[in-house]
Parts: sequence; C-alpha cells; structure tokens
Amino acid sequence: MDAIDRKILAVLQEDGRLTVTELAARVGLSVSPCHRRLRELERGGTIRGYRAVVDAAALGLTFQALVFVTMRQEDRDTLLGFEAAVARVPEVVQAQRLFGDPDYLLRIVTADLKAYQELEDDVLAALPGVQRLNSTLVMKHVVNDRPLPT
Repeated sequence: MDAIDRKILAVLQEDGRLTVTELAARVGLSVSPCHRRLRELERGGTIRGYRAVVDAAALGLTFQALVFVTMRQEDRDTLLGFEAAVARVPEVVQAQRLFGDPDYLLRIVTADLKAYQELEDDVLAALPGVQRLNSTLVMKHVVNDRPLPT
C-alpha cells in the first residue's frame, strides 16, 4: 500500500458516496488508475464495504451503555457460544473480547433506561456463560465514528 492508496482510503472514509471520477480528482489520478486501485483495495479486503452512518437519536435510540461481561468459564465452547449469541442481539452495536478481566466489552443502544433494564434482565444476563454484567452509562460522545488514520 502506497501513499496514493492511503489517500484513497482517507477520502473514502470521509465520503464513501463519491463517484470514481470525483475520487480520482481528489487524489490526483486519472479515472482508470484510480478505479483499478479502488477495485484492488476492495478485492484485497482493505475496503470491507460501504454504509450509511445513521444518527441513533433520529431512530429514537437515545440511551447507550457500556457493559463489561465476566464469563463463568473461558473454555472454547463457552466463548464461541457467547459470541454467537451476542452477535444476534441487535442492540449490541459493538462487542470486543478483552485480555484480562472483564472478558468482554459491549456497546449497547436502546430507547431509554427501561428498555436497557429489560434487555439486561431478559437477554444479556441469559447469554451463555455469563457470570457477571457491570454497566456504565454513556454521558456524552467526545469522539465518535472517526475515520481510521491512514
């Protein structure tokens, strides 16, 4: 990956709806070489897809919590079962396995505190292998959906 590929990535992270012609102009290439580079970045998996970034509040999802999950046991089957189950919970918008304790960090979005409480009681606490959930509420987003450094 060279400086031009990195510039393509930087520009697309800011505006993924650009046409190839607009992208080429912004990175200083003609259309054909820009298109070849773009397709190679896509084929190679560097660009995994394109999507709209949606405002959660516009969907009525104004409550966010970070949930630290400690597992009862950490054998392969338990962890894989937990990961598969958590991937099916639509309110979980991010899930990360951590080194040390706790074992996982989940970012959850819901409409309000009541909806979160019901989700924690009825869904999260029942996920395979969960020993303990520890939640903290998000007060404010300081940095959110920042493009990756290129």
